[in-house]
Amino acid sequence: MKILVPVKRVVDYNVKVRVKSDKSGVDVANVKMSMNPFDEIAIEEAVRLKEAGVAAEVIAVSCGLLQCQETLRTAMAIGADRGILVETNVELQPLAVAKLLKAIIDKEQPQLVIAGKQAIDDDANQTGQMLAALADMPQATFASKIVIADGRAQVTREVDGGLETISVALPAVITTDLRLNEPRYVTLPNIMKAKKKPLENLKPEDLGVDVTPRLKTLQVTEPPGRKAGIKVPDAAALVAKLKTEAKVI
Repeated sequence: MKILVPVKRVVDYNVKVRVKSDKSGVDVANVKMSMNPFDEIAIEEAVRLKEAGVAAEVIAVSCGLLQCQETLRTAMAIGADRGILVETNVELQPLAVAKLLKAIIDKEQPQLVIAGKQAIDDDANQTGQMLAALADMPQATFASKIVIADGRAQVTREVDGGLETISVALPAVITTDLRLNEPRYVTLPNIMKAKKKPLENLKPEDLGVDVTPRLKTLQVTEPPGRKAGIKVPDAAALVAKLKTEAKVI
């Protein structure tokens, strides 16, 4: 079985993001970038399936700038066998990424796609679902446990009411939640081995995909600062404040 795992290069989750002075977006100049944490979980799960003998090959795919090669090398250091970069300077939106991944699926014919449920930069939570629709594959989102057997994937999903277990036929698209696994620490020997693994570089036009943005960002602003709280002498004063100032009761 072949597993395809999309990975995205994002601002590291430890970095406090800053808005550009012209409010056109987030300032990423001289900012530490890393693999989207949910995608790291997806790569870990794919590699575990390979180690268990369920899968024969794990392919990492990234779409974006040339620097995304670093993210793919990290995925290969975790255990992916090879990488594919769809290089473009165009701002990629979820639908464009889904179309690029659909073209890669047509080319590689994987039996399973494991993706992070969302990226921490835009929190869109759209690409996996769009990909499943475009590729006409069953989908299982927010997975906290995956069991592959007899040509099907049994997936335990995290939902508002608790846990839900579903079974989908392969090939399928699965998106990962935080509690699926804990990604392994990438060791220096594996980083060195990853440099020798094959990495294919493609362009959107090679796949016949138009990635022109359909949405326009009008303005990006920081959230307003929180006002300082006040102390009240008793419950009666608190109720009065909630009525007159907060107007919540």
